[in-house]
Amino acid sequence: MERRASLKGRARYWFDTTLARGTSALVGWLALGCLVVVLPASAVLVWTDAHAPASRSERLAAVWRLTGETLRLGGATGPLLHVLLSVLLALVALVYVSTLVGLITTGLTERLTALRRGRSTVIEQGHSVVLGWSEQVFTVVSELVAANANRRYGAVAVLADRNKTSMEEALREKLRTTGRTRLICRSGPPTDPTLLALTQPGAASAVLVLPHDDPSADAEVVKTLLALRSALGGEEGPPVVAAVRDDRYLLAASLAAGARGIVLESDAITARLIVQSARRPGLSLVYRDLLDFAGDELYLTFDPALISRSFGDALLALATSSVIGLLRDGRPLLNPPPQTRIVPGDRLIVITRDDDTARLSDCSGLVDESVMTPSQPATHRPERVLILGWNRRAPLIVDQLGRYAVPGSLIAVVADRQEVTAEQVQDAGTDFAPRLTITFRPGDVTRPETLRCLEIDSYDSVVVLGPDPAAGQQPAEADNRTLVTLLVLHLLEQETGRELPVVTELTDDRNRTLAPISPGADVIISGKLIGLLMAQISQNWHLAAVFEELFSPTGSHVRLRPAASYVLPGSETAFATVVAAARQRGECAIGYRRHDRAAAVPDHGVRINPDKSERRRWTDRDEVIVIAQD
Repeated sequence: MERRASLKGRARYWFDTTLARGTSALVGWLALGCLVVVLPASAVLVWTDAHAPASRSERLAAVWRLTGETLRLGGATGPLLHVLLSVLLALVALVYVSTLVGLITTGLTERLTALRRGRSTVIEQGHSVVLGWSEQVFTVVSELVAANANRRYGAVAVLADRNKTSMEEALREKLRTTGRTRLICRSGPPTDPTLLALTQPGAASAVLVLPHDDPSADAEVVKTLLALRSALGGEEGPPVVAAVRDDRYLLAASLAAGARGIVLESDAITARLIVQSARRPGLSLVYRDLLDFAGDELYLTFDPALISRSFGDALLALATSSVIGLLRDGRPLLNPPPQTRIVPGDRLIVITRDDDTARLSDCSGLVDESVMTPSQPATHRPERVLILGWNRRAPLIVDQLGRYAVPGSLIAVVADRQEVTAEQVQDAGTDFAPRLTITFRPGDVTRPETLRCLEIDSYDSVVVLGPDPAAGQQPAEADNRTLVTLLVLHLLEQETGRELPVVTELTDDRNRTLAPISPGADVIISGKLIGLLMAQISQNWHLAAVFEELFSPTGSHVRLRPAASYVLPGSETAFATVVAAARQRGECAIGYRRHDRAAAVPDHGVRINPDKSERRRWTDRDEVIVIAQD
């Protein structure tokens, strides 16, 4: 048995050694294998044929002919030289045909591979170009598809350093349907001007440059913007929207983007929204509804009948649209004083269903002044905020909280020592001492015993931050610790019987459904937020300055105020009354959020731009959505 195994091993080794000699050995083994099968089969066919020749020599000749025909070796019989020459000619023909087939196959394969790589030039006009690939690409493309819903034809071209087929499959899986919009994927690095030119950026309506969540992301954005400039040559080019994380790259990116470029600070915008949501829960839901293309959006409109009238009059002049400001000389005036006069050249900034739904319709007759609450000066009280976890946006969050702080305010930070030190936490809020106290406690925020010692129910809001994704780590993996922390907080809620005002930051939108939080809780998906904002600006370039002010550190912003500050609780009145009451306070009312049982529906009680004739009974739990100064 052992001798048999040894012989088998030696035979396999000898066979492997011959194969290693190259193509000639492979051809030899192939010929031998074919002859081993064809010769016996041909002999059986000849010997079993009733009409086969009688003599052995003639039968052998018949076997040769049958073998030659099968292997395309001619199969000629006769003198030896004649047989050899026929075999030679057959081999030459075989080599020629095989080579020709190989060349044609190679050419077709290369062409198909090039097509699969997406290296042909896009011939669209007025399309949107998306450069780069990240989790934001699905939000951006989805919003661009929604924006094209009312058009006869639209196209979105995506250029990224990924396989074309994998990009198409990923987009198809996420988007499900694209309606009338055609998706075009091209493969290659967006930092290469030659490949970038394949997307025809000069003929596009807008170009969006997406940042990926990598340490080198901002530098890549700047290089991509420079490549875009090179690809456009001397042309002015379409509007460009880009985003960077680190403000150190903001100037370089703005210079590279040119005069028609808008560069967003993604981390700063995310930090501001987290802080605003922590101070007034529910604000993230309002921004989400305001930024997507599914509902009412921002538009510019004007009617000559409004010239010389006050801005306060305009607030009640459009029944189905909410006026929030004026565009004067290209500059937005959000929530100007009600007595501001509208002059020729001004345009109204409104929230409305479509660009043709902003029509004049005087609603002043709907106002019931008897139920309006007298305007009272705003009061600010000290706030206590608990931050669980630390990442690169945490210092920005502390800075934003410090701007709103009044004497007696507190920020408590609990995080692992590997993420941050006490000195780094203190440095983040140095500018706001002594009115703001900042404390740091090292600990694992995923452990119940750590959070039980914090008296969480004594805080006005709890901010849960996830760690920054490590190099090569998927966004979904970076959210794992956040989900565990939320589970622990949910356990504490059950123990105390009190719902905590939690604001959660997640990286992957798919984890929103996994998070153990109430349906209407504030969940900030930083990538989705920036993606929505980029898509809005790309489609409403003339409103870029409006969005910039809404998300700037100063000026007018979206706010949630108690409805009792505008109308008497229990009163039933039209939304026009709320608009008039907000006007008295120097604010623009654009909607409301209800907190009754019906608020569990998908909109979570948020209603943007209701008709001013809409009547409802207002409760002390309702909130009014306004554009107001801080």
